Amino acid sequence: MKEQNQKRKDILSLADIKQLVDTFYTRVRQDELLGPVFEEKIGSNWEKHLETMYRFWQTVLLDERTYQGSPGAKHITLPVGEEHFERWLGIFDKTVDELFTGEKAAEAKWRAARMAEMFAQKINYFKNNRGAIL
Repeated sequence: MKEQNQKRKDILSLADIKQLVDTFYTRVRQDELLGPVFEEKIGSNWEKHLETMYRFWQTVLLDERTYQGSPGAKHITLPVGEEHFERWLGIFDKTVDELFTGEKAAEAKWRAARMAEMFAQKINYFKNNRGAIL
């Protein structure tokens, strides 16, 4: 276990972001619960989605302003519930923990948890209010 810890470092560069995003989404696509939802929504546009995710996390974690957008609007109509967010967050946290350690790694997990919470609330509100946006 010590050897694995010595190999891990913090998330410090775009290359680290790409490693995190690529590993995470490979796992998501293979997941029996999440995979079908993502495949339905993204289809053949995975390259574009991954590029967007690189820019998003680069902006959030490295403070390099490469992402502009409103992610909430793209997620509001997804057919997902609490179990999907729990699984998504579990895979994300496991991926971060296996690849990285440090302040930015902890921040990535914290931010992912806040995003999952926000998206879950917005989607739930949307479903329960006949399509009204929060």
